[in-house]
Order: sequence, then structure tokens, then C-alpha cells
Amino acid sequence: QFKLIVENPEKPVASGLQVTAFVEYYPESEDDLQDRLLLLIEDDIVDIPLLGLIPCCYLEIESEINFGAVIANSKIISKEISIANHGSASGTFKISYDGVVLLNIEPTSGVVEPKSVKTVKVDICTDVPRIIKEVIKVELEGHGCTEVWIKAVVVEQVLKVLGVSCGNILECINFGPVYFGSSKTEQISLYNESPECVDWVAVLEDNAIGGEMGTDLQRSADAVLQDLSLKNRTRDVDVSTLILCIPNQGTLLPYEKSLVTLCFSPKKFKRDFGVNDSSLKQDYVLFLRFEAVGNKDGYLQALMSHPHHTELALTGSGLPVMLTFNPGPVIKFMDCSLGEQTQVLCTLKNESESLPVTFSFRKTAHFNISPEKGKIKKISAKDVIFSFSPHQIGTFKVKQAIDIIGTGLEKNNLQILKTKSFHQIYLSFIGVCKSKRKNILFKINPGITPMISNATGQFVADGTGQCTDTAPVAILKSTQTQIHTHWINRNCKGDALIAFPNDRAASIRPSEWNKKYRTIFTKTERYNYIDPEFSYTDCERLLKEAHKAYYADFISSLRQRRLQKDAARQFYIYNNSVSIGLKPAEGLMSPKISMIDIHKEKLQCKTLPSDENCLLTSRKLAAIGSKPSIKEIWSGLAATPSSTQEKEDCSLTLTSKQLHQILIGPSTMDFGDVCVYSTTARKLHIINNLLVHIWIQIEIEIDELQQTSPLSQVVPPLTKTHIPIVFETNTLGMFKRSFTYTINNQHLGHVLVVAKAVSVELELSARELILNPIPGYLAETEFRTTVTVYNPRNHPAEFTWKRIITDRRTAFSIQPAKGFVEAYRDLECEVVWQPGFNSPDVGEFNLCVRKGNTIKLKCFAKVTIHT
Repeated sequence: QFKLIVENPEKPVASGLQVTAFVEYYPESEDDLQDRLLLLIEDDIVDIPLLGLIPCCYLEIESEINFGAVIANSKIISKEISIANHGSASGTFKISYDGVVLLNIEPTSGVVEPKSVKTVKVDICTDVPRIIKEVIKVELEGHGCTEVWIKAVVVEQVLKVLGVSCGNILECINFGPVYFGSSKTEQISLYNESPECVDWVAVLEDNAIGGEMGTDLQRSADAVLQDLSLKNRTRDVDVSTLILCIPNQGTLLPYEKSLVTLCFSPKKFKRDFGVNDSSLKQDYVLFLRFEAVGNKDGYLQALMSHPHHTELALTGSGLPVMLTFNPGPVIKFMDCSLGEQTQVLCTLKNESESLPVTFSFRKTAHFNISPEKGKIKKISAKDVIFSFSPHQIGTFKVKQAIDIIGTGLEKNNLQILKTKSFHQIYLSFIGVCKSKRKNILFKINPGITPMISNATGQFVADGTGQCTDTAPVAILKSTQTQIHTHWINRNCKGDALIAFPNDRAASIRPSEWNKKYRTIFTKTERYNYIDPEFSYTDCERLLKEAHKAYYADFISSLRQRRLQKDAARQFYIYNNSVSIGLKPAEGLMSPKISMIDIHKEKLQCKTLPSDENCLLTSRKLAAIGSKPSIKEIWSGLAATPSSTQEKEDCSLTLTSKQLHQILIGPSTMDFGDVCVYSTTARKLHIINNLLVHIWIQIEIEIDELQQTSPLSQVVPPLTKTHIPIVFETNTLGMFKRSFTYTINNQHLGHVLVVAKAVSVELELSARELILNPIPGYLAETEFRTTVTVYNPRNHPAEFTWKRIITDRRTAFSIQPAKGFVEAYRDLECEVVWQPGFNSPDVGEFNLCVRKGNTIKLKCFAKVTIHT
């Protein structure tokens, strides 16, 4: 079958030349041939083998598909395996699998073209944690049967709380005793022990079993039960104000640790009137839960027995500051005079058995404290000296503030603890400063008249008459006497100012030009010398007044402009469709509350703004969907954002805490048994508990869910709605697929759809019937009874009763002989036996369901013969 075409040279081949030979192969059968070609070169023989191969395929497939470690999140994941054909002819393959773990393998058979690769997709469902190790058999043309292993490790998404220093798992953090109003922090490590990223959020359980709020655990059970007022008051307290978690949300990469700071800030709960709680301790037992975002199926459907969260117990005690003063709280000082000082020794005692106390006295005029600051250990005392050093005469009653120093959170940076005053204690200081009597001794003036002297100028009292740089002018606006008034001055106006006789040294000085000075007795007008070089002229005086008026008007205009800006700003704040320019509650009077109303008042759970630092609580999450403010809208929602507000809201990137307040579920939608060629719908609930719009978009590429509509909705704030998910299939068997949805076109989620496609089926109430005669009827009366046909499926079933033909004729009949049974309904059929001489007492029927099952019914007639 090989043919050699060559022209052998007759002469030797010169150097550099060549001889060409052709070998042709003409196969006559589908067998590979082998031959040889001999080449004679002078005295040497070269053997050249010839092979004739028939075109064939050469298929290869990978021996293993390893999904690795994946999270049990009820998601369908896929991987592809390649079948390569290295041959020169097409090859076929066929895949067979008898297990139930692998959901879908497609294609299960096919043809691989030469020099090409065919991919086969294998799906698994990560619904429960397990180890997947399955084998599929692949028959390759020309290669035989090959086994391919499918491996995967499905694990739970686990968050662990570890200690920062030790790295061990923490189950409880004890903050210990902390003063009311102060704070204490502890740090933990949150560890993502899973192979995928996780968005987490911290939730404080305020309705957990075993939690305590302000109870003194060291008291007896009877004492705690009697204090029901505290129990009633703490029931509605927002516990998110007691525990602060920073950060309280975030994203952890696979096997990543994150540092979390927990802050405990106890607050004192007030009891009813008449209960003295000044020294009561309040113990707290709270539970903090770290869970994955979106794990809230408990509200819609209890689907998961192992939720993705870890719990951390938090314990601590709140203590009041027990600092006593002896003497106190009212401290009276002895009377003293200017320049003197009185002291009081006071003992400060810390009555607390658990914590020391750091104090600081504020500065107060006329009083000194030594030492001003200090620290007192538990069950210890310290002496402090209070001093009264008055700087003026009078009675002083002051309130002395004592700051108790501790650690507290900074308002602008909650991650930093700052030393500050968290509590104040007040003392009352009472001190009297009296004037000191002076004995005035007169002595003879040596003859030099001082600038200021008495009427005679002969004696000067000690301690008085200290000269200043200017002589005082006695100005008295008084006209009480007319005895010494000169007759010329008797008709003078009474608005003149009176000058003493000894102020003549000051009378020649420049004074106010519009005021007159007269002597106190004769009312003679004083002469005032005005130096023109140093005094204002009338024009200068008017110009000065004009300048004063100009600046006064300028300052007034600035004030008016500022008031106008404030008024315009207030107007723009309230200039909206709700307030219409009116300030809310302006002019309203507060209601008057009586003492009876105060006793009956209950604390309401405040709805705090969902800021970044406020913790979510389990009670708030449980109330989602049941709040009166949640509106139910089942139709008429827009498919895409249209208004400006909707577009702005739907473009926001939501935080983990905000996503945790959006309920979309259930995450696993189980349709149960569904008949083929039938349509079944389930509701996908959507609850938006945020104050902004959200845009939900569903992406479905599954043929069985193509009738689902709508696939896009803009959900308004505080709104509950649903989308009907429609399932229809034409293939019998188990169905597991997942579809995805997005929130605001960026946050991804998925829903697992589970169904079992079955054929139409009917059930009978009994497989065997016994027909008894009816008492009181004639002997030839028919025997009658009924059998119930049940339809447990979701699709109407068409049935027909068919007799099983035997050698003997039958005396039984069933009505109706055919018909329909609606979904989840039943139908009663009447069985009649006609008695006769040769009537058989046994009959059989087949209940034939169109495109469904067949059930055999056996009937017996119980005939009683009386002799």
C-alpha cells in the first residue's frame, strides 16, 4: 500500500546536489501499516521505517476538580473541566453520575473536534457544611472509562472573638466596677476563620435570657423581687447607650483579624419617689453578638440551625461616688476681719470598697483649699484644710464644687479616653468678714495746712487724709439750706452743683463746661479757669459728638445686618412644604403634669438616629416589619429611580449596619413538590427600614424562573413589599438553582431556589373497600359505599376508573367514572355492587391519572345468607 516514486541516478551525485524521492500511501483497510525503505549509498545501506496511520481521536480529561474551601451560604457554585482532543479525528465522550451531591453536569455527552477542547460545567450547592468527595465516570472514545474526582470542603462562616494579648477565644469580658458617668474600655480581636470575606455588624442583645440591667446580684432574691420599680424602668431603656463598640461594623478578609474596642459607660437608673438609692450598686450582664450581614432569616423563615454569629458576654458594675465630708456639707467659718484668716479641718472619706476616688476642688473667691487635688484609696480618708481669707467686708455664702475625676469618651473622637470630670459634689461655705474698729488719735498740726484738711485745719486724724495725685472735689446736688445764701444768689437755679469750702485747690482746674459749681453756704458761683490750649473749642466739641454718633450708628447698622441674616437663615430652614415658613411648636404651651401622672409615667424606648456609633439591638431588629411606621405597598412601585431624591438615594453606598436593616428573603425559597407543566409562586419579601430609597434589581438567567416579574423595584423608606417568584419546569427531578439581586446596583445578594418536580398524582382513602348491606332494605337492594380521591399536588389531575377484566363479569361500578380533582382538593366517588344470582363479590379497578400514577382499588361485597 506504499508506493515509491523516484528516479535513481545513473551517475554518482556530485557534491552539493540532491536526489528527491516520493512515497505515497494508499490505505485499503482501517489498519495501521508498517514497512521500510532501503537506501543504498555506495557500500552502505540506510533503513528508513515507513508508518501508515489511520486518522483517530486522542481524548484527555483532568482527573480532579477541586473547589477548595467554600462557605456554606446556600449558593450554587460552578467549575469547568476540560476534555481535550489531541488526535486528528473527532471523538465522543459520555459522563455518568449516580450520586445526589452534584446538582448539575452539562453537557453529559458530546463530540470533541480534532485539536480542540470541550468544557463541562459541574455545579454544587453549598447549603450545609460537609466534605464533598464524589466521583463521576467519563467514557472517552478510544480511551475507555476514566474516573474524575470532585472535591470540596464546605465550611461555616465563623467569626471568633480572641484576646488581644493571649489570642485565646473569649466568652466573657468583665469590666469590673465603674463609677456612674465614667467609662472603661477593653480591646478584643475579631477573627474571620473562613476562606471568604465577610461583612460583619455588632448587635447588642437587649432581650436575651440571663441578661441583667441594674440589678444588685449580691442582694437576696427576695430583695430583688421586691424592687419591681427598677425592673419596670429598665425594661424599656435603650441599652445601646451603655455599651459602645468601635468599630461596630466592617469587612474582614479571609483569615484576617481586626481590633475592636468595647466601652462600658454605666448610667444610674432612677427609682420611684421615696426610694433612697444613693449607695446602691447596679450590676449589668449583657450579650454582644457579632454576626454576618444579611443573616436575618429568623423573621421570615427559620431555615438555619447554625447562624453565622458569635456571642460575647459583657459584665460590669456601676457604682455611685461615695465620698463623705466631716464636717459637711455645710461648713461655717468663724467671723474675721480684713487681712485675717480662719481655717476648718475637714476629713474626706471614700466609702467605696471597690474603687479609689480622685477629687479636685474648684477655685472660689475668698476661700482657699489645701490640697486642691488628691486621690483617696478605697476605704480610706484624707484631711483637707479649708481657709477663709476675705478680701472685702460682708457675709459670704458660696457653693464650693468638687469635681470627681475619671475617664470618659471624647465627643469628637470616641476611640480616645480622656481624663475629665464626670461627677460633682457641692459644699456650702459660710463666712462673715466684719469691719475692724479704729481708734482715731488727734495730733496738733505743726502749722503747714495740708491740701485737704478739716474745717479748722488744726488736727488730722490718723489713718485718714492719705493724699492722692488729684484733690477730690465734693460735688453735691443739694439745696437744703438757705440760711447763709447771699441775697444776690437767692433766685439762682437749683440745678447747680455744690462745692465744699476746702476744694478751692481743685476749683481752678478745667471742669465740665456745662456744669456750674456753687458754694454750699452762700451759693456763690465758683470761678473755673479753662486753659484754651488744652480744652476743646465749641467746634471741636461738636465734631467729637458727631464722631461718637457716627460710630454708634455704624455699630447699630452692623447689629441690624446680623439680625437680618439670622432671620433670613431661620426662614430658609423652615421654608419647606411641611413647615411653610413657620417655626414648629412656636407659641405652644407645655402641658401641666400632675404628681399622679409622674407616678404613672413609663419610660419610652427612644428612637435614636442610626449614626455610626450607635449599636444595633436585637429588639430593634425584631421590630423591623412590625413597626406601625412601616407601610405595606404591594403594587405601583417604580421600576427605576425617576425623581431627584430617588436618584440621589439609590446612588448611595450603604454601610454594613444599613444593609443589616434591609430584609430580603427568605434566602432559601423552598417550593416543595411541584408538578411539571404547572406554575407556582412564592413571595420574596423586601422590607426597607432605612430613611432613604433603595433600588432592588433581580438578575435571573434560569429558564424555570423566567415568568418572574417585576425584576426591578424602587422601595421607598420604611416600606414593606414583595416580589412574586414564579417557578415552572418541564423536567422531573430535584431542582436547585440560585439567582442574584443587587441593592443600589452595587451590593450583591443571592437566593437559593429549591423544588422537587414531580408528576401529577392522586391518592385514595383506602386500597380495599368492603360493601355491606344496608339494614332494612330489600335483599335485592344495591350495596353502596364511597371512596375519597385526594390530590396532594399543585395542579389539577384528570382521572379515569378502569375495570380490571377477569374471566367472570363484574357487578361493581364507580361513579363518576372520570373527571378532574382540583389542586389540594378531594373528590368522593361512589362504589355500587349490584346483587344477583351469579354476581361475583370481588371486583378490581385501576385509578388511572393522565400523565400520572395508577392506583389499584379492590372491592369486596359482604353478603350474609340467612338460613
